[in-house]
Amino acid sequence: MADQDQDQDLVDVDPNDPDDDFLPVFRWKQAGRENLATRRQLREMGLRPGGQEPVARIECRGGKRFAWLYRIDLAKPKFAMTLAKEAALDKAMAARQTCPGPCGRRYFHCLPLKTLGSCLECYDGTPADPASYIAPPAKHLLAA
Repeated sequence: MADQDQDQDLVDVDPNDPDDDFLPVFRWKQAGRENLATRRQLREMGLRPGGQEPVARIECRGGKRFAWLYRIDLAKPKFAMTLAKEAALDKAMAARQTCPGPCGRRYFHCLPLKTLGSCLECYDGTPADPASYIAPPAKHLLAA
């Protein structure tokens, strides 16, 4: 019987559920006076949440959109970008920006590879602005 009483006192909380009433909710532009910031605001300050749980939520568009708020004083500095991280990021972006079609150009924006499979010029002949891509490296043909 004691186990049943303990089970009734337990409350299951989903931290990803925006409808729970366990965290304070601020409306748009009301959380500025607290010591709180969103992930994006922390990133602009050169910080990251650092493993802390959100302490509040800010809502906009009538509650349809929300963001978690974290305490600034508990935030930790961002990790520094290393050459290995930068190379890995460039490799990942190159996969999204390079046309696998016959032109092989690397664009300054991500291509619709999932839907079209190539750049627009290779897909349907729409000419691309030369300022929007980097020409592929020339293939070196050895004489010997």
